[in-house]
Amino acid sequence: MRNKMKSHKGARKRLKVTASGKVRYRRSFGGHLMSSKSGDRKRKLHKPAYLAKGDVKRVIDLIK
Repeated sequence: MRNKMKSHKGARKRLKVTASGKVRYRRSFGGHLMSSKSGDRKRKLHKPAYLAKGDVKRVIDLIK
């Protein structure tokens, strides 16, 4: 019998599975040093990002 896998705590804190099964995460480069970035770029950083379909199964195994 196979042992239970522990969930990856770092992945659990950073990723969320939506009701439709997509994996949502926060975009990088949006925390500080914002004065050098254009307003258009900063606005795009507000939107959540979603993982590619090929990575979803592997990541769901990590966070469950």
